[in-house]
Amino acid sequence: MTQAQERIPAPAAPAGPPGPAALATLRGRYRAGQLAAEYGSVRALLSRMPRRDLPAAGQLLARLDPAEVRRHVPDLPVVRVAVTGESTVAPVVGPLTAELARHGLWLEAKVAPHGSYLHDLMRPDDTGGGPNDGSLDDTAGHQEHGRPDDTAGRQNDSSPDHTAGHRDHGRPDLMLCVLDAHTVLGDLTVPWRAEDVEGAARTKLALIRAAVRAHQRAGRGLLVLNTVPLHRHLTQQLIDLRGRARLGAVWREFNSGLLSLAAEHAGVVVIDLDPLIGEGVPAAEPRAAQYARARLSEALLAAYAREAAHIVRARLGRTRKVLALDLDGTLWGGVLGEDGPGGIELGDGLRGEAFLAFQRVVRQLGSQGVLLAVSSKNDAETVSRTLREHPAMLLREDDFVQVSANWKPKHDNLRDIAERLGLGLDSFVFADDSPFECGLVGEQLPEVAVIRVDDDPALHPSALLADGWFDLFDLTEADLERADRYRTEARRQEFREDVDSYQAYLDGLGLEVTLRPPAGPELARVAQLTLRTNQFHLATERLDVPEVADRMARPGHHVLAVHARDRFGDQGLVGALFLRRDGEVLRIDNFALSCRVFSRGIESACVAAVLRFARDTTARAVTGRYLPSPRNAAFAAFYGDQGFTPVGTDPDEPGAVLFRHDLRDLAPAPAHLRLDAAFGPDDGDRT
Repeated sequence: MTQAQERIPAPAAPAGPPGPAALATLRGRYRAGQLAAEYGSVRALLSRMPRRDLPAAGQLLARLDPAEVRRHVPDLPVVRVAVTGESTVAPVVGPLTAELARHGLWLEAKVAPHGSYLHDLMRPDDTGGGPNDGSLDDTAGHQEHGRPDDTAGRQNDSSPDHTAGHRDHGRPDLMLCVLDAHTVLGDLTVPWRAEDVEGAARTKLALIRAAVRAHQRAGRGLLVLNTVPLHRHLTQQLIDLRGRARLGAVWREFNSGLLSLAAEHAGVVVIDLDPLIGEGVPAAEPRAAQYARARLSEALLAAYAREAAHIVRARLGRTRKVLALDLDGTLWGGVLGEDGPGGIELGDGLRGEAFLAFQRVVRQLGSQGVLLAVSSKNDAETVSRTLREHPAMLLREDDFVQVSANWKPKHDNLRDIAERLGLGLDSFVFADDSPFECGLVGEQLPEVAVIRVDDDPALHPSALLADGWFDLFDLTEADLERADRYRTEARRQEFREDVDSYQAYLDGLGLEVTLRPPAGPELARVAQLTLRTNQFHLATERLDVPEVADRMARPGHHVLAVHARDRFGDQGLVGALFLRRDGEVLRIDNFALSCRVFSRGIESACVAAVLRFARDTTARAVTGRYLPSPRNAAFAAFYGDQGFTPVGTDPDEPGAVLFRHDLRDLAPAPAHLRLDAAFGPDDGDRT
C-alpha cells in the first residue's frame, strides 16, 4: 500500500449547500419567515456562497427585524456604521451587511442623502444627525438601489429598515465617506480643459482635508475614505492627447492627496479603488449614474464593502496571526512521499514557477509578523530535509514557528500548534488544496478561517489574499519581531521541561517587568494590544492611536505600557493598563496582556504596582472592571484573586462587573520577578 493510499480519508461529512444553493436556501428561509430564527446558520451559508451572490444575500439580511434576530442570537455583536458620500451610497448597505455577517457581525447602518458628506464630516455633534437636518438619517431602507432579487428591493411602509432602530443617537463605530468622480466634477462648467479640472481638484481636496481635520478633532471615531476612479468617458472628452495625459496626472495627484490623509491622521483609512478596478470590476454603470445618481457601480460597491468589512474586522480585534499551510499541492506540486524531494514541482516549469511565486507571497506575509506553520500528512524527516535542502525552496524550516508533519488529522495538528503557541484557534488561517481537508477542518474547528486553494498554483496568491485576514492598522516593531519571539518562546518551553516544578521554572527565568507611560512610537503597539488581544483583556475596550493619545492627555488619567524581559531575551511591550483618578478612587478602566506571557506573575505584579501607587498618592480604594466576552471568561476571577471584592455592576457599562480593593492589605509583587514602575513624570513613585 502506498503512502497516498494510506492517507485516503473517510467520506467527508456533509458541509451544507454549496455555491448557488446557499443563496436559494437563504431565500427559502426568508420566504418561510424562518431566517431570523435560524440566523445562527447564516455565517456558514455565506461562507459557501459565491462572491457575486453576497449583495443579494445582504439585501435579505438587511430586511430582518434586528430585535427578532437578537432574540435568537443575543450575543451577536453589532457594528454601527454611518454612510455618507457625494452621490447615492445606499447600495453599499446590502453587500456590507453580507460581508459583516460572514464575520459574525450585525450591521446597524445610517445612510445620508447624496451630497451631504462635507456637512456630515464637519458637523459639531456626534449623534449621527437626524432625518430633518440634511445629514445622516435612518432612511437606508428606503434608499436601496442594490440589485433586487425576487424578495429584496420591494419596500413598503411596514418593512424594517437598515438601521437597527435602537441606539439611534449613539456614536457610530466608523463612518464610510464614499467619494466618486462627481466629487471633483460637480461644479465644472462646459467648456472645460485639464487646467479647470486641476483647479477644481485642488479646491475640493482642500475642503476634504479641512472636513477630515474637523472630524478627527471632534474625536468621532474611525473615518474611511476612498480614491476616485477616472472614467474613460471623461478623458475622451478631451480630443488632444497631451490634454488627456495632463488630466490623468491631475487625477492621480488628487487621489495621492486622499491617500496621504491616512498618513496624516491615525483615525483615517483610505481604500484604494484602483486595485479593485484593476481586477476587472467596472467602475460605473452609465444609466444608474445618470438616473439614480449612483456613480459607482454595484460591483465596485460590493468590492468596496468587502474592503470595508476587513477594516471593521481589524478594528474589532479579529485580525488573524497564524497562517498554517498544507504542503503537497499547496506549497509545491506533487506528493512528497511518492515523488521524493527531487520529484516535486517547484521552481522549474510553469507550474513549478507558480508554486515558487506563491511561496514568495507567503514569505512576504511572514516578514510582517504573520506566524507561519505547517500542518501536513507527511513523513516528518522527509519534510524537514526538503525544507532544508531543496535548491528551489524559498521557505525554509526557520521560516516556520512550527512544522507538524505526521499522519494525524490536520485539525488535531492545528490544535497542537495553537496550544504550543499559546494562541486561540480564532487566530488561525488554514490553507489547503484538498476540498476534503478544508471541509473537515471547517467542521471540526469552526473558529479557523479555511482557504481552499485549487489545483492551479497561479491562483493560490489571490485565494490567500482575498479576505485580508492579516490586515492591521499599523505595522509595529512587535509585529516584525513576532516570529523571533515565538521561536525564543520554544526555548522557554524546553527550559520548562527540564526543571522539576513550575516554580523552579519561574525562579530560573530571571523575569524583569517594567511599567511606564508609552513613548510616542509605542502608542501604535498599545492601541494594537487593545484591538487584537482577546483572552487577557479585562474590559475588551478597543482603542485606536488617537484614542490612546487622548487618554494620556486627560487630567487624572494614566496609560501604562508593560514591558517584559528574561534570561532568554526581550519580550517587548506585552501589556497595557488604563487608569483613571475619580476623587479618592483610582479606577482600572482596562487591562490587556499578551497571551505570550500568561501565568508568569506579570499580571499580578502590575496590579501590585497599581495598588501601591494608589496608596502612596492618598487614594482610598482601587476599582477594577471586568466585562465578559466570549474569549476572556478564563479571567473572570482575576480581580478576586488579587484581593478585590465584587461590588456590583458598572452603571456606565451594562454587563460589566466592578471589583474594589480598600488598600488595607497589599500583597507584594511575586518574588520571582523584579518590578520597576513609573506612573508619570510627577508621580514621585518608583517600585
